[in-house]
Amino acid sequence: MVAGCALFFYLGQVSLAQKLDEPVSLRKEMEVLKAQQAEMQKELKELKALLMQQRGSDSKLPVNLVLNMDHEPFKGQPEAPLIVVEFTDYQCQFCRRHSQQVLPRIEREYINPGKVKYVVRDFPLQAIHKSAFQAATAANCAGEQGKYWEMHDTLFKNGTSNPSNWEHQAHALGLNAIQFSECLNDEKQAQGIVKDLSEGRAAGVRGTPTFFLGKAVPKSNRVKVLKVLRGAQSFPRFKEAIDTLLAMEDDTSG
Repeated sequence: MVAGCALFFYLGQVSLAQKLDEPVSLRKEMEVLKAQQAEMQKELKELKALLMQQRGSDSKLPVNLVLNMDHEPFKGQPEAPLIVVEFTDYQCQFCRRHSQQVLPRIEREYINPGKVKYVVRDFPLQAIHKSAFQAATAANCAGEQGKYWEMHDTLFKNGTSNPSNWEHQAHALGLNAIQFSECLNDEKQAQGIVKDLSEGRAAGVRGTPTFFLGKAVPKSNRVKVLKVLRGAQSFPRFKEAIDTLLAMEDDTSG
C-alpha cells in the first residue's frame, strides 16, 4: 500500500508538473505564431507596395534611358553582349527570393557562359526597411576588400535587421575588421548609395527589385536600356527576356 501511495503521489506530481508546464509551452507557441504573423504581415505589406508599383507604372521606358555602371559590383565577363542591372534592397523579401532562387540559375545559364554581365545597384527603401541603407553599406565595404558577393549572399541569407551581426559576418568572411569598421562610417559609401537612389528614381524605379536589361554603350561604362522588369520575376520570365535580347544582338551583328 505504501508503495502504491508513493506511486500515486509521484504520478500526481508528474501530472501537476505537466499542467504547470502547459502555460509555458503555450506561451512559446504563441510567441512563434506571433512572429510568423508579423513576418506574414511584413510580406503582405511589401506585396501590396509591389502591386501598387506595378499598377501605377507599366514596363515602358524613358526615351534613350542610359544607366551608369561606374565602380558597381558585377558578375560575368566585362564584355558580355547583354547587361542586367538590378536595383536591390537587402531587407526586401522579394529581392531575397530572387537572390537565392532565380539569380543562381541566371548565373549558370547566362553569366558563367559569358552571355550576361550582371550588375547590382542599391535602392534601400528606408521608409519600410530601417536597416537596408546600412546593409548596403556593409556589402559595399566588403566589396572594398574583394568580398562583395560573399557579403551580398550572407546578408540575404542571415538577414539584416541586426547591424551588430555585420562585423561578425565580416570576420567570418576573413575581412580586415578595422578597415571594415572604418568603411562603415565613411561618408563616401553613403554618397554612393544616395547616388544609386537618385539615378534609380530618375530611371523610374519605385520598388525593389527592378531590373534593367540592355547593351553597353561603346567606349563607355554605361548601358543603354532596352527592357525593364519590375518586381519579383520567375526564371522563365528572365529567360524569355534575355533570349529575346540576345537574338536581337545576333541579328544586328549578322
